[in-house]
This record gives sequence, structure tokens and C-alpha cells, in this order.
Amino acid sequence: MDITIRHARPEELAAVGELTARAYAAVLPEGDSYLEVLRDARHRAEHTELLVAVDTADGGGDVLGSVAFVPHGSPYTEVARDGEGEFRMLAVDPAHQGRGAADALVRACVNRARELGMSRIVISTGPRMHTAHRLYERLGFSRLPERDWTPVPGITLRCYSLELVTDL
Repeated sequence: MDITIRHARPEELAAVGELTARAYAAVLPEGDSYLEVLRDARHRAEHTELLVAVDTADGGGDVLGSVAFVPHGSPYTEVARDGEGEFRMLAVDPAHQGRGAADALVRACVNRARELGMSRIVISTGPRMHTAHRLYERLGFSRLPERDWTPVPGITLRCYSLELVTDL
């Protein structure tokens, strides 16, 4: 499969929001209010670098997934500190999972953090997101348990980080 990573286009934002909500529906309780936050891709695009993975193999350009790259200080910052990048709301359409889109999106965020001279990139992830945990670990991320946090009672998010090596 040929996958291209690019910024989401305005005409794609509604579909990206729905795709994100569908991807998270499997790990969130039915009717969870966070689903509305996930659907609001327009707001993410205004305050982050909203990236999409696009299938370019057949020329159709179907959006397979998305992620928000978040520099420290953005309204979407959760755990990033000064000099760090973060990515949020990594999602792949359930119909297209397992084809490399998530890997490509995470690598794009890592590359963007390096381009910006950041020392580390971090991610918060839910305890039930085992596939994501395996992806992060395969890409060299390690647990950063001292930054685990609880956004709402009963949910503790795990923090993973990747140290970014800069050329000396």
C-alpha cells in the first residue's frame, strides 16, 4: 500500500472527525462525551497540525487515518513540556487498520518534532489501547510512568516518550 501523509484539507474535516470517533468508539463507553471532542476535527485543525494518512495506491486518495501533532503550549497540550512535541487522537479507520497508516502517522509526528528541534515526543494513551502500546514500543517509545495522569475519575492515561537524537 502506498500511503502519503499530509495536512488535512478543509473539505475533509467532517469525515476526519467521524473517522476519529469511529476508531475510538471501541475503547470508550457508549455515549462518552469525549466522542464529541474527537469529532471536532475542525477545531483540531485550527490549533494543531492535523495530519492525515491517504491511500495513494489507486489514485483515489481515501483518508485512512489522522493524528494531531501538538507542540508544547498548544491548547491541545496534555503532557508535553517545553522543548517537547506531543501527538494526540491518533486514529485509523477500523476498515483500514493493520495496513501501516498508524505507523506512518506516528513517524510523521516524530519527524516533525525533529524538524522543530524538539528533544522528545510524548503521547498519552488509554490502558485498553494495546495495539497502540505495541506500535509505540516497536517504534522505540518507552513508558514514562511519572507523567501518567487522570483526566477524569476512573481513567488513568499512560505516557510514552521517545527521546529525539539531534546531530552534534
